[in-house]
Amino acid sequence: MNFFSTYYFVYLKYLICKKNNRILVDFYRRKGVRIGINCAIYSPIITPESYLISIGDNVTIAPGVKFITHDNSISKILPEFTDVFGRINIGNNCFIGANSIILPGVTLGDTCIVAAGSVVTKSFMGGEIIAGNPAKQISTIENYRVKISPYCFSIKAMNEEQKKMAILKEANMHEDILRQNMQRLEEVPFDSDRKLMSTKYILHGVPTILTKGAVDVLLDRCDYVRCSDDIRPMTEAEKDKIRMQNQLFSENGLRVLSFAYKESDENLDIHAEYGYTFLGLISMVDPPREESAAAVAASKRAGIRPVMITGDHKVTAVAIARRIGIFEEGDLALTGAELDAMSDSELDEQIAQISVYARVSPENKIRIVEAWQRRGNIVSMTGDGVNDAPALKKADIGVAMGITGTEVSKDAADMILSDDNFATIIKAVANGRNVYRNIKNAILFLLSGNTAGILAVLYTSLMGLPVPFTPVHLLFINLLTDSLPALAIGMEPADDDLLKEKPRNPREGILTSGFMITMITQGLLIAVASMTAYHIGLTVSSAMASTMAFATLTLARLFHGFNCRGNESIFRLGLTSNRYSLYAFAAGVSLLALVIFIPGLHSVFSVADLTTSALGQIVGLALMPTVIIQITKIIRHR
Repeated sequence: MNFFSTYYFVYLKYLICKKNNRILVDFYRRKGVRIGINCAIYSPIITPESYLISIGDNVTIAPGVKFITHDNSISKILPEFTDVFGRINIGNNCFIGANSIILPGVTLGDTCIVAAGSVVTKSFMGGEIIAGNPAKQISTIENYRVKISPYCFSIKAMNEEQKKMAILKEANMHEDILRQNMQRLEEVPFDSDRKLMSTKYILHGVPTILTKGAVDVLLDRCDYVRCSDDIRPMTEAEKDKIRMQNQLFSENGLRVLSFAYKESDENLDIHAEYGYTFLGLISMVDPPREESAAAVAASKRAGIRPVMITGDHKVTAVAIARRIGIFEEGDLALTGAELDAMSDSELDEQIAQISVYARVSPENKIRIVEAWQRRGNIVSMTGDGVNDAPALKKADIGVAMGITGTEVSKDAADMILSDDNFATIIKAVANGRNVYRNIKNAILFLLSGNTAGILAVLYTSLMGLPVPFTPVHLLFINLLTDSLPALAIGMEPADDDLLKEKPRNPREGILTSGFMITMITQGLLIAVASMTAYHIGLTVSSAMASTMAFATLTLARLFHGFNCRGNESIFRLGLTSNRYSLYAFAAGVSLLALVIFIPGLHSVFSVADLTTSALGQIVGLALMPTVIIQITKIIRHR
């Protein structure tokens, strides 16, 4: 039997057995085609070289598809060549559209979709949508998934009648079609007091009021409940059933809306929101940002107490708060009604334990802010709605959302987040602490360095010794060491340890007792080193003494710039973590070297010629205070 008669036999068998795909697949396997599991084949795929065809798992081959495993056209053009043969490999989870042609040597990687009528002449890696003659990539699977997902629904568990109804419903119920054909007649917008929103339409020729809102509010306004087969009076048993389902949704961190309607032609206002027929619940997932849990943890390390204030159901709020780390074991959660029942003194007693507030009003938010302020805390409030504006204004630092926030909330706030991200607040806290720390360290550097100069002059005056510094020396020291290193200290980058420090007392100034002790101690060390150099130089001459004291003080203060970068040792901070301090040190040493080594500048700056021994003594003495300070820091922070 030649190939053509075999093909027609196969085609006949295909027509007979096409309703039983398993029989066809088994038949193709016996003919040499390698076929994986869960494949649906609706085309006669036998060729003279069926053994060259390999099909993976979960592959669908639509009707009219042809697999061509050889090409004898080359033998007609170039008789010295034989036919061209090529293996065809179809990966897993592929779909071959109707009337497509797969040519010899083609390999389709996993998850390829071949559009109907395509001619595939080359191989594709996988994860692609290909179409055309010759077939080319027109999209990726991921992009295609995003594009079609709004229009897809599952029909696998439906019978034929259910499938038909679902398809007709999907074709006729798109949002844009609904909005075009259903004109909104009246509306009562949502507000935080009612926790409801109502609209009025003409549905099937009947004026109908549709309302959505909080379950606990809307449920008490319903007289009936609509079931799949009829409308029943609303009973307490039905309410309990609905509340239990709402509780289940809320415990899983889902936000729940309830829906109801009534057929009525009355004017729509807040007084008409009664006598409803209950329709059902819709649960929505609004997951917290991925970075929110880390931001909450960082805020706690920084000594900041995060508190959730929300209009959500109490159970939902607690579930979300627990997920991101705001609500911990032993914490309390209150509703707005429970908060209203508490006096200010009762709230003050429990405020430290309350981590979640749910179903709150704008007045409740102000009470919460005031309660924390009465404890002496600096309070920051975040919000985006009109009802958040009073609390934002009352808080010490009001933070509004730049993207979703209303104009009213932005006007009331002190700070606006351009990315609506809570983590940005923590970054701002870290940056603020870093700025304050750098300012404090720069002041420490300036005051301790100048203290060293004052102590040196005071010492020589009390001992009746020649003045160690000329006016030009002091001017050079002030211009050089009070500028570049101080600016470099102000450029010190933030580190993780900043958030581990406790918040400072806002009433506490910079010049604390601890700060003053550190300043005087460090200034004394530099002064001792300078005066030691002064006495060494005094054995030669007063000019040599003044020069050595000047050079030692200048170089010691340049070294001291590294000490004032932070509380940690320079080895912990990293010598190169602030490259500006290196630049400042190099510039200062270079300028000092010009003054010392260029003879033409000696008279200008009143310096004497220095020997190699004297230079070594200057460097050693200038370095000594820094060595002592660094050793002290290492021991202290072991």
